Amino acid sequence: MSVIDVHRPHSLDKEHARQAAETLAQDLSKQFDVNYQWEGDVLRFKRSGVKGQLTIDHADLHIRLELGMLLRPFKAKIEQEINSQLDQIVGNG
Repeated sequence: MSVIDVHRPHSLDKEHARQAAETLAQDLSKQFDVNYQWEGDVLRFKRSGVKGQLTIDHADLHIRLELGMLLRPFKAKIEQEINSQLDQIVGNG
């Protein structure tokens, strides 16, 4: 199992942080065919070969994805896309 673990500080209020997470989830869903659903303030991702979650708290967005063997070669691309999206959404880019 290969893991992507990204923390991104933010200064967004809860509603805007959740909107940012939703935007990221929609983009990852389109690009990598990942299903997602909210469970409180946790956004869970799942598809064959990938599972993970995005957790929102008052100052941090935390994304953790576990990639199966078939998706390991795409780890760098997936991680780059997550960071790029977070830079745009959270405004640190």
